[in-house]
Parts: sequence; structure tokens; C-alpha cells
Amino acid sequence: MIISDNFDAGNIKCININDTGEINLEIKKDNNSDFFQWFYFKLSGAKNKACTLNIINAGETSYSTAWSNYNIVVSYDRKNWFRIKSTYDGKTLSTEHKPLYDVVYYAYFTPYSMEMHHELISKSQMSPLCEHIHLGRTLDGQDMDLLKIGKEGKNKKICWLIARQHPGETMAQWWMEGMLEALLDEEDPISRELLKNAVFYIVPNMNPDGSLRGNLRTNAAGANLNREWLHASMEKSPEVFLVRAKMEETGMDFCMDVHGDEELAYNFIDGSEGIPSWNEKRQEVLDFFQESLCKASPDFQTKVGYEKDVYAKENATVGTNYMAEAFNALVMTLEMPFKDTMETPNEKVGWSAKRSKELGKASLNALYQSIDKL
Repeated sequence: MIISDNFDAGNIKCININDTGEINLEIKKDNNSDFFQWFYFKLSGAKNKACTLNIINAGETSYSTAWSNYNIVVSYDRKNWFRIKSTYDGKTLSTEHKPLYDVVYYAYFTPYSMEMHHELISKSQMSPLCEHIHLGRTLDGQDMDLLKIGKEGKNKKICWLIARQHPGETMAQWWMEGMLEALLDEEDPISRELLKNAVFYIVPNMNPDGSLRGNLRTNAAGANLNREWLHASMEKSPEVFLVRAKMEETGMDFCMDVHGDEELAYNFIDGSEGIPSWNEKRQEVLDFFQESLCKASPDFQTKVGYEKDVYAKENATVGTNYMAEAFNALVMTLEMPFKDTMETPNEKVGWSAKRSKELGKASLNALYQSIDKL
């Protein structure tokens, strides 16, 4: 039996494989960083063999409590992913599995590789509604892709959508894929009406280097991009520097920054309520947007989420806070779970790529309901 992670977004270290089928593994840290939680690897030569896979450093990971009630995702063809029962004893994440085929893949969440990203960009730019803009390059020399959907016009709102500042949060790009499918569908009435009133600037992947390297949270320099917005630089965080420069050029009325949360088994929104310029009007629009998203998707809820930030100097570096203050815009973070949703569970797939895509479509519906209030 052989363990491999030498592919796009792969991350694992094989410690040993015993004759009994017990396989001991460790998740590798992000480069130039102490963050680690994302894993994605291939097991070969285990067809019809009873295997026990142990991630022995799970208790040392960045969000070790997140392993409780978490189940690993598995695929034979890298298209269809399902969950297998996993256990966590406070130190080791373990699962027992007898693969049906010679090659099987295991991951923290359904992966979204850079090759898939390139396919998404290529497919999207074929729409007459879409224009591709090359913003620049990352530290590893990868392209920073921006999609512009719709045309500017008098009184049109400027809407930004960004995802995967944290590369291991792959559900965010699945959300992007679903949202783009709806927004670029010329027969979709929500899209049609939205594009009469808004132009969209979309960054499907904010962190190509971290995505390719198999990082959880950082870029090639070890920077957490969601803490770089106040002092972004081409030397440490070119991804934020380039996107921020384009935002300054276009302006902004609305932005959703799409993420995943390791610990909470809910979909929820975290606003920018703590910023100095926050006011009652923005609170009303944020509340209305969340109510609209609840109606558009039973998978979304408002009861559980983060505590509201008290504004401090360090919080000004966070993307949502920086953008909301700099552009006087309604800016929010959407969080999705790595686990299953507590209130709307699906035992076979948990929270999944498909469900993330559907929430992307529902989010457009909520924006359509809210656009006149921005």
C-alpha cells in the first residue's frame, strides 16, 4: 500500500503502514507558517483491504476541537465524494475503511484544485456577460484572475464577491461555481434583473499559491491574507494588494467574502458591525439580507455565529472591516461548515460541494431582494 500527496492541493505525511492495514499519518504545516488542518491524499493498493487510517497529530492542529463530530470525505473518481465515519479521541483522528478500488482519495473537504479553477475561469469567460481581467501574479507566479460580469451604468451598484482567502476552505470556491452558473445564465430571471441594477467583480480564488501547495490558511510567504488588508504589499501579500487596487479603481457598494469555518456546524454571516462608521442604516440592510437568505435557503440560519467584534487596531486589518470602512459599503463574510449542518443534516455527504453551490445561487436571490437597499 502506498500513500501519496504529490498532486495539486495534496497534503499529508505518511509515518508508517503496518501489515495489519493500520496507516499512521500526519498533516503538514502550511509553508512558512504554523497553521495546519487541511489534508488531501491518495491511497493505492488497498482494494478490499480493511484499513485503519490514523491522523496522529490531529490534536495539535490549528483547530483541534473541530474534529469532534467530523467525518472524512472520500472519493474513488474525484468527482463523487461521500463521508465515512470518523472518530477523534483528543489526539488522533481515525477512520476504518475497506476501499472498493485500487485507488482512493481522502480529504478534509471536497477539493477544488487549481486545474478546476482554470476550467471555471475558461468556462465563465465564454459568456457574453463576462470579461476576464488579469490583475497580476502571485509570489509563485500564478495568475490572479478577476471576472467582471455586466456593464457599468448610471446608478448601478458595484458588487464584489471574493473567495478562498484561506485556501483550505474549498467550499468557498464551490459556492463561487454555483453562484457563477446562476449569474451567467441568461434565462435566469434573478440574474437578468440583478444585472440591470449592478455590475459584479468576482475573484473566485484569492489564494492560488496556498491552494496549489495544499495550505490551510496562508499564501506562499506564510501570510494569512485576511489579516493583510491594511498593509498589503507585493512582497508579502500581492493577492490582496492587487485586488485592493482594483477595488479602489471601481469603488464598492457591496462585498461578500466567502469562507469556511472548521468548528461551527452552521452556515452564517459575520458582518462588520464593529467599524467606526457602522450605523443603523447598514444594520437594517444587513438584517434584511440575512432574512432574505434564510427564505432563499433553509440551509442558512442566523441563530448561531461569531460574537460581534469590538473594533480595535488589529481588526482593521481584516478584509471585511477594511473594505466596509474604506468604501463605506455593506461588507460581510459568509461562513460555511466543514462538517454537516446541525439543523439540516445529510448523513451521506454532510455539508458538500453541491450544497455549497446551491447556497451560492441562493445568495444571489438574497442580493436581488436587497439590491435597492444598498
